[in-house]
Amino acid sequence: MDKKRLFLWSLYDFANSIVYINFILYFATWIVIDARLSDFWYNAIFAITSIILLFTAPILAARTDLCGNRKYWLNIATIGTFLFYELVAVLAGMNSNVWMIALFFLIGQYFYQLSFVFYNPMLDDIGDESHKSRVSGIGNFSSSLGFVVGILITLPFADSRIAPLLISVPVFLILALPMMIFFKESKKYVGSVDTFNIKSETKTFMKKMITFFSVSAATPMLVAFFFFNDALLTISNNYSIFLERVFHVPDIAKSILLITILVMSAIGSIVGGWLGDKIGALKTLKFILLGWIVAIPVLSLAPNFPTIIALTPFMGLLIGSAWTTSRAYLTTVLSKENMGYGFSFYTIAERFATLVGPLTWGGIIWVMGTQALAYRIAAGIMTVFCIIGFIILHRWKRLPVLNN
Repeated sequence: MDKKRLFLWSLYDFANSIVYINFILYFATWIVIDARLSDFWYNAIFAITSIILLFTAPILAARTDLCGNRKYWLNIATIGTFLFYELVAVLAGMNSNVWMIALFFLIGQYFYQLSFVFYNPMLDDIGDESHKSRVSGIGNFSSSLGFVVGILITLPFADSRIAPLLISVPVFLILALPMMIFFKESKKYVGSVDTFNIKSETKTFMKKMITFFSVSAATPMLVAFFFFNDALLTISNNYSIFLERVFHVPDIAKSILLITILVMSAIGSIVGGWLGDKIGALKTLKFILLGWIVAIPVLSLAPNFPTIIALTPFMGLLIGSAWTTSRAYLTTVLSKENMGYGFSFYTIAERFATLVGPLTWGGIIWVMGTQALAYRIAAGIMTVFCIIGFIILHRWKRLPVLNN
């Protein structure tokens, strides 16, 4: 286990979590509650971005699998994230046109998510086969710690909903710089950047994707992940809105509640990584999904806010351990030559809800209105996606094949 690379890699996860949590906590509430963009269009942003990622991320990932130089593309995605998130924060502070802000947020989210296409496979440079779950757990621990720090440093400014965005974006870039500058890849870059023919690769994209999903041992995991993580992230993206609409929770209370979830998520990352190495990542992941199948209905049916408070530690443990074991398990079923390509599909769903979850949530609110019952139903429906994910993992088996 390379400790220097692990530190830089974990610090990057810490950095991007700071900006991510403030946009989910404050920007989501601002654009839906204050700027009055509908829940449907807010959730549609995630669906549209996922479509764009689906047709670009695998192409770039396939290139880095072949040629290396993941850090080059990671740096581009990081700079894009900073620029467009900063534009969103500034324009929101100026009360500019909400559709223009939504567009810049979509682009910023694209670059944010794209960065993980190159970041996640770097796990393979850090830990050997017997330590990958623990390395993944340390990365997720750093991510959870970044969430907590992100909330704490902006908590004094929580009443504005814009100031936390203006603070967190520059902090993200400053903390991301060590990874951008000092991380050394084990696979050196071959060729030059301008030799990559995007048009040619785009023509073969569908063929490569069909072949990959037809034979890869990672296919059951990726399909399951698209379902259950879609549910978890749809809930996360709408959580602050859910608390306000259903229980009328003020922003300060939301922040404290999220800190509790995130502290437990950090603990869950370490516990999940340790347990994954002991009994296997797949078995651990199944237990975690059973936990979510219980927790989500409790969340949606909670009679009062104290019930939500009591549920909080359990949810935190589950969310941290879910990401840890998912990422670690995927590295065991992907071949070396398809590590980046396979992770590109994982990345599309890792921190960014894909199509079905956000459109289902937004559609329910659109049809039923912004009453509390609509949000309870939208949350409860997410259980179905977790059940589907569990069934896929449990029933669909595929053995590794050469050159998958």
